[in-house]
Amino acid sequence: MKRRNFIEKTSIGAAAIIGVPSIVPSSVFGKNAPSNKINIGQIGCGRIARSHDLTETMNHDVSNVMAVCDLDSNRLNEGKVLVDDFYKEKKGKKRYNATKTYSDYREMLLNKDIDAVMISTPDHWHAQPAIEAALAGKDIYLQKPTSLTVKEGRQLVEVVKSRNVILQVGTQQRAMPQFRIAAELVRNGRIGKLQTVKIGLPGDPSGPEADPMPIPKNLNFDMWLGSTPEIPYTEIGVHPQQGYTRPGWLRHENYGAGMITGWGQHHYDSAAWGMDTELEGPTYVQSIADFPKSGLWNVHGDFMVKHEYKNGITVLTSGGYPNGVKYEGSEGWIFVSRGNYIASSSDPVAVEESRKALDASDPKLLSSEIGANETHLYKIDEQHGNWLDCIQSRKQPISPVDIGHMACVICLISHIAMKIPRKLKWDYKREMFINDDEANSLLSRTQRKPYGTNYLNT
Repeated sequence: MKRRNFIEKTSIGAAAIIGVPSIVPSSVFGKNAPSNKINIGQIGCGRIARSHDLTETMNHDVSNVMAVCDLDSNRLNEGKVLVDDFYKEKKGKKRYNATKTYSDYREMLLNKDIDAVMISTPDHWHAQPAIEAALAGKDIYLQKPTSLTVKEGRQLVEVVKSRNVILQVGTQQRAMPQFRIAAELVRNGRIGKLQTVKIGLPGDPSGPEADPMPIPKNLNFDMWLGSTPEIPYTEIGVHPQQGYTRPGWLRHENYGAGMITGWGQHHYDSAAWGMDTELEGPTYVQSIADFPKSGLWNVHGDFMVKHEYKNGITVLTSGGYPNGVKYEGSEGWIFVSRGNYIASSSDPVAVEESRKALDASDPKLLSSEIGANETHLYKIDEQHGNWLDCIQSRKQPISPVDIGHMACVICLISHIAMKIPRKLKWDYKREMFINDDEANSLLSRTQRKPYGTNYLNT
């Protein structure tokens, strides 16, 4: 059967009958019971999967990555080698060749032996496979941004909640102790009344012109495009055919919104943690931004975004601030960043330019002890490990789908405000702009059949 026909004929309803994950909760047999091994499928075998998701998940003994999937057969084969080599060394075997391969994630979801999936695909392929995985009863680790539009993000939230699957968003700053410490100190009043939050976030540079190229035989480009418009193939518009450096799709609005979503979801999520607004959004958003006037890459460059919250807090975001989150209160400030941490070798900020992981107007603030009766935030050691623990316990992870969605929404409405340079009034409960049809028209976008969340039978 041809791939397009398979996609059209394999309905989500069919996937849904697969049932719930086959693992047995730890409360029944104990955390280390053999039956508790979590069988995992990896969707997308690119830069983030190789440097982050696969490697960090396989380090946990409870996990068993049994399958990989990619639309690029070269990356698929290299992903299989990565997993096979890991388990060959871990198990002390001369050979290991058990990792299954799939060129279509829908086929993977039909495998009843797979309990959970990790989704490390380009941004425009986040929400749809996550929704389908939830309908298939699979637990999910989903890279940020949670969605490419507010509408598809809401669709994802509703399906995940209705199917009671565990979804962890890859906002791993929550696992970094300095972000939790900063948020706890702010939540417990150590800098007085919180007034302003300043977020440093870089933009992306414009790129060169690019002529259409022949599609590599190893790439299913039609499915890679998915619900986005059909355009000619260029290597700098997709991913490198050799190596795993930062891909060009990150800089094209067909597939993402640039750094406002690419890194913005991390920082907006961290800021909300300290602001105690994880399930709230701003009431107003206003932005200015520069966009390239030529070249293939067309996401925003330099920008400034202002958010106003009903509790009086103002959030300002710009590349002019140090990369990180600065909480400013009536009695001092606290700044938090990743420090020297990088998720991959091609992260856009150099180590030598990094700031302190944790700083304050008064160093004594940072050693302040949080009392037993004060607010203590969710504490974990590692994002993937927390996901695995929650698959076993069925408790909510540190970055559940509704909190991830809200952080992503802030990114997406900021991007909309870049396109419409006026002050926009936002209703975060109804997830729509107030009395602004132009802005509301950008909360969703046309999806190219047969791909897209609008065509799923949920």
